[in-house]
Amino acid sequence: MFDGATRRVVSVWFPRLATDRALRAHPVSGPFVLTINQDNTNRIYCLNETAERQGLHRGMAFSDARAFCPGLQSRPADLPEDKRFLARLRRWATRYCPWVGLEENGLVLDITGSSHLFGSEAALLDNLHQRMLRTGLTARIGLADTRGAAWAMAHHGGGIAPPGPPLAVLGPLPVAALRLEAETVTALQRLGLHTIGQLAQAARAPLARRFGPGLLRRLDQALGAQPEQISPEADPPHYGVRISLPEPIGLETDVMAATSRLLDRLCHKLAEQGAGARILELTLRRVDQQAERVELRLARALRDPARILPLFSRGIGAVDAGFGIDQLRLEATRVEPLAAEQIGHTDAAGADRLDDLITRIGARIGLDNIRRFLPVDSHIPERSFTLAPAAYSRPRPFVPPAHPRPLILFPPEPIAATGAQPPQRFRWRRMQLETWRATGPERIAPEWWHDDPDWRSGLRDYWRIETTQGRRFWLFYTPQDPGWFVQGEFA
Repeated sequence: MFDGATRRVVSVWFPRLATDRALRAHPVSGPFVLTINQDNTNRIYCLNETAERQGLHRGMAFSDARAFCPGLQSRPADLPEDKRFLARLRRWATRYCPWVGLEENGLVLDITGSSHLFGSEAALLDNLHQRMLRTGLTARIGLADTRGAAWAMAHHGGGIAPPGPPLAVLGPLPVAALRLEAETVTALQRLGLHTIGQLAQAARAPLARRFGPGLLRRLDQALGAQPEQISPEADPPHYGVRISLPEPIGLETDVMAATSRLLDRLCHKLAEQGAGARILELTLRRVDQQAERVELRLARALRDPARILPLFSRGIGAVDAGFGIDQLRLEATRVEPLAAEQIGHTDAAGADRLDDLITRIGARIGLDNIRRFLPVDSHIPERSFTLAPAAYSRPRPFVPPAHPRPLILFPPEPIAATGAQPPQRFRWRRMQLETWRATGPERIAPEWWHDDPDWRSGLRDYWRIETTQGRRFWLFYTPQDPGWFVQGEFA
């Protein structure tokens, strides 16, 4: 901000931000609304101008809206996407000034010292408004000396307030233009205070006792008696670096050397943010303006250039350099938090080599196809482990059960036997077997919170059976629905 310059603030309000964003992607003709579920009722969250002319409004039950307007079209509202879209608009608006902040369904810009770049304040607002119209956004814009006054102008008529005391412009506006709660606005109107001018002339002490300091703070902020900051949102860190070469290169060793320089810079950025790269994309631009891309998916988040560089060798070796490569760009398209590691006497090279091996194999068959067994806290034999991608999981300690489990586990296979004691002889898979020793039972109850069809028969009494033929089996008996089954075989 320049010394001595009058502060000038622009407020941009998007009254139909959500529907404008949705219709930009998928245009429709006729009345259109976005719906949201509130208190077990589907209600209108945002609507376009055509729907407003049909008498619909925000908060209206969608069933009532369909009764008023049978041709009404709708989609579910996407609040996170609306928030991301507004953040993109904030970043775009920095073309007008560096100080751009977010408001509810709007932006606030401190254009002090920036309007002369567009000729005048009116020319800046006209440029801003025309660009919004071309992109399909409905925007109302206000310009004043304070943030509160600019907000009031944008929400109640729009236009430019000349430099000077804002009360001359804000006086006729309703008290709702001070960004007050609906209950406060209603209470002020009951007292006969309908406009900002009437509120400014009222005694302050009774207002403070009845409504608290918030009312007078909003009034003073709008009139410039109390400062109000505009805090620009920080841009998210961008993990991308590039290098342009004075002469084209084509040898694999030269490309690897250039990639090494890019990795050093990128990993330095990652270290500053306490992050590690999980997916890297190397773009090689050839002199014929064609581009070759090499994607590297890592088994774990890394920011060590010495470990990452050799993993690029296979992808770079398959690149067609054409008549030469004159530009390289390296970007971490997916990052994860990576805390600093304590340097000690322990050797972690074994785990690092395993991760690098998973990365190399994953480049050929896909990281999701390399899986590991992980133990699960369940006493049900079939649920005692799970399969998870090795690149997105870490080994877990395995606590062996109190009773041994068979080496081979298969779905239960019924055998012909009666009684609660293990059979002396039984036939399984066309083999006649004779029991030599039986150990058990180990009773396992089903988990009631899982509706598993295989365990609907109730309790199971498991026995370890050693046969005279030398084979050892895992049998169980179901007392509630009498029957014997073979489920596993020990080594």
